[in-house]
Amino acid sequence: MAKPKKRSRLVLTLAALVVLGAALAAAFWPRPMAVDMGAVTVAPLVVTIDEEGRTRVAEAYVVSTPVAGRLQRVEVTPGTPVERGVTVVAHMLPTNPAALDVRTREQARAVVTAAEAALRVARADMNAALANAEFAQTELDRTRQLQERDIASDAALERSQQTARIAQAHVDTAEAAIGVREAEVANARSQLIGFDDRGLASAVGGDADDIPLYAPADGRVLRLIQQSETTLPAGAPIMEIGDVSGDLEVVVELISTDAVQVAAGDRVIIEDWGGDANLAGVVQRVDPFGVTKFSALGVEEQRVTAVVALTSPAQARGALGHGFRVEARVVVWEDAAALVVPASALFRDGTGWAAFRVEDGAARLTPVQIGRSDGIATQVLGGLEDGMTVILYPSAAVTEGVAVAARALD
Repeated sequence: MAKPKKRSRLVLTLAALVVLGAALAAAFWPRPMAVDMGAVTVAPLVVTIDEEGRTRVAEAYVVSTPVAGRLQRVEVTPGTPVERGVTVVAHMLPTNPAALDVRTREQARAVVTAAEAALRVARADMNAALANAEFAQTELDRTRQLQERDIASDAALERSQQTARIAQAHVDTAEAAIGVREAEVANARSQLIGFDDRGLASAVGGDADDIPLYAPADGRVLRLIQQSETTLPAGAPIMEIGDVSGDLEVVVELISTDAVQVAAGDRVIIEDWGGDANLAGVVQRVDPFGVTKFSALGVEEQRVTAVVALTSPAQARGALGHGFRVEARVVVWEDAAALVVPASALFRDGTGWAAFRVEDGAARLTPVQIGRSDGIATQVLGGLEDGMTVILYPSAAVTEGVAVAARALD
């Protein structure tokens, strides 16, 4: 009986040693390093310059006093719709109805003549803009026909479409310029108020000594500069009027190093304006003059003003008005099917860039040639292929050939 007991004790001891050895081997066996992984994919890539902007009415009109007098309390409020030449926006009483002496009247007539000449120039510019727009539309139609027959390329068609849009924008600008010149003519003629003028005639021989001030343009009252009853000199501003629904644009102040990458016609995405959907726009112009400004941190910067024309319909803008804050993203480069890698997978390796790709459960150091980047994804020009797996945020512990495994998500 002693031999079986010794044999069973030996078997149990060996089993315990095997279990202990297996536990020690499992505890000290090299395990793959847990890392975050991403994939190289083909996806749209859009590179933008993001800046804060503000809206404004492109052509705002200032209603001012035509002669020195006492302004009556202004009854209209900001947002009141007005009609050009019909809506009375203010009333004033002249201090001296005979204030226009011979010299003043002749000077006023000269101003009217100059304003009328400027109006004729604006109309001539309008004719030139219409001619350019008609020619651009003809070129667009011709290019579209050639493209349908596979004679012209898609790029040629897109250039023709851009040229047609720019030509139409010039027409809109010329129309606005005519409106400005017509307002200047009306303002200059208001300086010729005499005894036989509308409103002042009643002041001399009628029942009331009132001069009504009419709206110089269609739109809404943007803001009141002077509301209370007071005595003002000639030419004092009273209020601003503009067309918020049809004449709204966005002004963006770009850092000068970013402004050199932006050109007229670039697409713009308007975000964080308060609505549910983004608004679309196009760069109308970039000013050639920079201004020194200081950031919130006190850093001196050179800022350049860029004007963005809104292309989204007025119905999509909601209650967006004059002087509102928005976020503008100017598209400087885009590719609908770019080979991209997460930017967090790239790191400097000498003078170039590299990434760790995962192959058979091991990290492989791979030099990478990169192109454009939006800060999140980077265009790959060489070194990686579609579908490859790369390590995100590689630490110093990740080296060539080290075993890796995807980190488990909690």
